[in-house]
Amino acid sequence: MIRRSLLALGAALLLGGCATQDVGPVPPKTVDHVDFKRYQGKWYELARLPMYFQRDCAQSEAHYNLRVDGSVGVLNRCLTLEGKWQEASGSATPQVPGKTDKLWVTFDNWFMKLPGAPKGNYWVLYVSSDYQTALVGNPDRKYLWILSRTPTLPAVERENLLARARQQGYDTTRLVWRVADRDMARKP
Repeated sequence: MIRRSLLALGAALLLGGCATQDVGPVPPKTVDHVDFKRYQGKWYELARLPMYFQRDCAQSEAHYNLRVDGSVGVLNRCLTLEGKWQEASGSATPQVPGKTDKLWVTFDNWFMKLPGAPKGNYWVLYVSSDYQTALVGNPDRKYLWILSRTPTLPAVERENLLARARQQGYDTTRLVWRVADRDMARKP
């Protein structure tokens, strides 16, 4: 009887430990809905978490256009430190039909055409009511973009976006900021 009670107690403790085991960080919260008609157009990247494929970018911008099939055309442009534009085009589609907050992004290049090639996991974390600023990231918090319809923002708006990113668990101390136009003009 005592042996059975000890086994039951041990099993309860073991199962209890499993129930309270940390299952990892809570994913970031996305917006409820993105109106693709209002989201389309040109966005300036004000800041980003460091990314390998953007390592030579001084300034970046994204151009989105709503397609007839409901997907979003994507054109990312990067002005290098040498003053040359690089471009990548692709498309974004909802991860869940009818939901517009989480998108799969693929680019039109040979790598993305390989079977099993990864898709970009693009989560819209925040978009202002006037669709002038946005925060976009991914669930593991390795990537983050601060976007604006204008190449600069007043300090109070910038700080508001940074606070939103920090509240979502993103490390804003590692952000790479857009190089100002006047700084680019000084480059050879």
